[in-house]
Amino acid sequence: MSLPEIVLPKVEIPFDISVLMHPPIVHFLIAIPVIVLLLEVLNLVMKKKAVGGVSFLLLLLTVTAAVGAYFTGLTDGKEAYPALSEAAKVALGDHKQLGAYILIGSAVVLVLKLLAMLGNKFLKALYILILIIFLVLLFKQGKEGGELVYKHGVNVEQVKTLDDELFDVKEELEEAQEDLADAKEEAKADKKEVSAIVAEKPVVVEDVAKTVDTVVTPTTQEAASSSEEPKSTAIEKTEAVVESIPTQAIENTVAQ
Repeated sequence: MSLPEIVLPKVEIPFDISVLMHPPIVHFLIAIPVIVLLLEVLNLVMKKKAVGGVSFLLLLLTVTAAVGAYFTGLTDGKEAYPALSEAAKVALGDHKQLGAYILIGSAVVLVLKLLAMLGNKFLKALYILILIIFLVLLFKQGKEGGELVYKHGVNVEQVKTLDDELFDVKEELEEAQEDLADAKEEAKADKKEVSAIVAEKPVVVEDVAKTVDTVVTPTTQEAASSSEEPKSTAIEKTEAVVESIPTQAIENTVAQ
């Protein structure tokens, strides 16, 4: 059964919080209330005001640690969030929600401690009960935090390194796929161009043939019309004209 969602007011902190400050603060947050509970149980027998005063100071420190744990948790969560799987993101969201309850709970325990110090037995019993519930939530939060680290790899440097490498490989794969697609498009364009050139070649050959006819025909007619020159001389002139056509020019025309 999940706890009802609560949203704490957004508070702008005037300084930057370093990453990975959450784990050490959380250890203090869990340890201090345990000491407070032991002192309260001991004080049921001793009934010393000094012990009650120490418990109150430790609870003040607990509230401070809860505030620090919440905001350092937000920082670490934002750092880890992009690299997490969907299941890890859901678990992180639940962890954050329980952290909000613990922050509020620490303040409630402190207020109940103040009321219990007035000597009301009912309020003192209620304070001990709420303190125990608060500790249960702390242990649950610690367990879930451990799962986030050891199961999902939240803020584990090696996991982040591997994720960065995987991200780089994915980018390289996408670039390679784009290059392959461009190469395919270029190949299609080249194929169309080659097909067009092949289709135009007969026309080019015909143009060359017409060019030869244009040059040779007048020479042949001239030779035929001349009664003074023999046919063999006309044929020799025709062959000389054909040979005078630049071979390179014909080859360039066909190549085009």
